[in-house]
Amino acid sequence: MENLKDIEVDALRKNAQRAFIEGIKAADPENALSKSLKHNPIPVISKDGKYIIISIGKAACKMASCFLNMLPKNANSSALAVTNFENMIDLKGCKVMGASHPVPCKKGLMAANEVISRLEKATDNDVVIMLVSGGASALLPAPVKEISLDDKIRLNEILLSCGFDIHQMNLVRKSVSRLKGGGVLNFAYPAKVKSYILSDVLGDDLSVVGSGPSIISSGSIADARQLLINEGVLTQLPVKIIEYLENASNENEDNVSINTEAHLIAGNADSVAAMAKEVGAQIILDPLIGDVNQAVEKILFEIQSSKNDKPFAIAFGGETTVKLKGTGKGGRNQELALRFAVAAENVFLNRPWCFLSGGTDGIDGPTDAAGGLVDNGTLFRIKNKNKSIYELLENNDSYQALKMAEDLILIGATGTNVADLQLLIVGGA
Repeated sequence: MENLKDIEVDALRKNAQRAFIEGIKAADPENALSKSLKHNPIPVISKDGKYIIISIGKAACKMASCFLNMLPKNANSSALAVTNFENMIDLKGCKVMGASHPVPCKKGLMAANEVISRLEKATDNDVVIMLVSGGASALLPAPVKEISLDDKIRLNEILLSCGFDIHQMNLVRKSVSRLKGGGVLNFAYPAKVKSYILSDVLGDDLSVVGSGPSIISSGSIADARQLLINEGVLTQLPVKIIEYLENASNENEDNVSINTEAHLIAGNADSVAAMAKEVGAQIILDPLIGDVNQAVEKILFEIQSSKNDKPFAIAFGGETTVKLKGTGKGGRNQELALRFAVAAENVFLNRPWCFLSGGTDGIDGPTDAAGGLVDNGTLFRIKNKNKSIYELLENNDSYQALKMAEDLILIGATGTNVADLQLLIVGGA
């Protein structure tokens, strides 16, 4: 019977992996942009005009490639793509620059300066095309002059460790940036700016994707400062950032371009639907957000609504957060998968099950894994290595725990990013 149970679990795992890949395929940047351009075509420019193409984020190279292939023949254009090092490829007719993610680096600052330089040359005959995908915020650090890159790096490290969600993180990031929160519009003026955006933000608020470089900001510096105070984080920041937030004006630049439009080309919901379709899963519309422990509780609640003697599957989209307490290695998807394995130990008695949590970009935190795929035997496999699951979790060492259980999802960088996907599949009683 034990061998039969192992076979059943193995089949469920294969189904989950296949469905996850289908979810990623649904977020293919080239297909999504190609479809969008049919409905939202490339603007026509005068004979004196030029297309200034700026593609930024984890999907930058694929989006730039697609756009360049669809430009009118003999169109006057320049193109720049800025992406994470793992996703860099050579592109004909496009300069490609790499930077680090999720923590900014000096090469990212160089790339940001290159973006600004190109935008500043735009005229009222030109059209600036912004191709934006998730990850752009960290990839393009352009701190205000009062703040150094080292200060910005330290700020990012603090935000990543304190459990802020993407909306909160980007509110703070854009308050100390020249490019974020609509900064591109200032530099591009008086040119027209048209944006095509691949969203990694649940709910698809375009002002939050990549910190909204080409979307007029809805939050203020005062809002960012108050958030940091409320969360007890302000005093942890570098002194120069604290001083800037206390003294900076919220007045917008006078030259913000009003000649702008933006289009969503794809988002997390498309990928959740594709993943669910592959295994006939019920889609839970309410996303998994907030702390990973709260996310586990939500999954358990949904199980009670779906649970019966027959096989079932439920699919989520999400982007959880982790409050770091230890010094271990991992990411939010790995932490969620491992914590769910612990919580589910006594939920599915004598039933095969598996749970997958993975990032559509193929990279979960500062690791080479996309996430984790756990099942009935995960805790047993870790225990067999003479390790305590609870000690590993306390140290935020989910990567090592899942590696011991052979439960890491290793697919490499995907060249896209629409947040995370979660899938639970349960066999019959």
